[in-house]
Formats: sequence, C-alpha cells, structure tokens
Amino acid sequence: SSSLTEVTVFIKRLRRKTDLSNMAKTMRTVLNSNSKVTVLRSDLHAVIDQGFLDVPGNLFQMKFRNPEELQNDIELKCLNDLMSLLAPSTDIRVLLNCVSSNLQAFVIQPSRSKEEFRKVASDFQLRWNFLLTAVNKALTLNYADSFG
Repeated sequence: SSSLTEVTVFIKRLRRKTDLSNMAKTMRTVLNSNSKVTVLRSDLHAVIDQGFLDVPGNLFQMKFRNPEELQNDIELKCLNDLMSLLAPSTDIRVLLNCVSSNLQAFVIQPSRSKEEFRKVASDFQLRWNFLLTAVNKALTLNYADSFG
C-alpha cells in the first residue's frame, strides 16, 4: 500500500506539471489535422537529426551508443516512442497509454523500495523536463512552423 501511495503521488505530480487536460485538448486539435501532424513530425525530426538540441552530446545517435547506456535514457525512449506513434488521427489515449506503459516499465516496476522509487521517479521527471525544454528551445530558436 505504501508503494501505491508513492505511485499515486508521482502520477499526480506529473499531471500537475504537464497539465494533461490542456495538453490533450491541444493535441486533439493537432492530431485531427494531417498538415499539422506532418509539420510537427518534420520539425521534431529536424531538431533531433540536425543536432539542434541543447543537450550534452547527440543523445539520439543510437548506433554509436552503448546498449547499457541506453537503458539509462528512458526519457529518450519515451520521446522516440511518442514520435513513432505520432500520425494524423492518432487518438490521444494511444499517446497517453504509451507514456503510461513506459513509466510502468521503466520507473514503477524496477523500483524495489519506496526510497528507490522516489529516486528513480524524481530522476526521470528531471531528465524528462530537461529534454522537453531542450526540444521546445530548439523549435523556438529554429523558427519551426509547428512551434506556434
């Protein structure tokens, strides 16, 4: 039951931080437009592929990375999984289920204790926010059409 309490607190913190209801409303509008989804995917791939992200090294060059190192970059896996699902008319629930499954697999299940869960969850949240901030900054600085 203490584990359930920690999971609940973690989920509430994520919901407050990202404001899922507003994001879902915005994403539904975007996902229902073929042209907006195409531009968004193109812009995301451009900032990642061209190395515009303000992060140490090129985190997305998977072929040169150590497989054990990739296990520590769960936020990158989450972003890549979301990008792979991003298509016109994708239901927002599919994207949320993807995030939920990744959190379950990489944050919640591997935690053996309350303290370990707190550490893994706070570490993931910090790195996820850092990555999304870097993506947002790259889209802004490169005048990406999808930013607005």
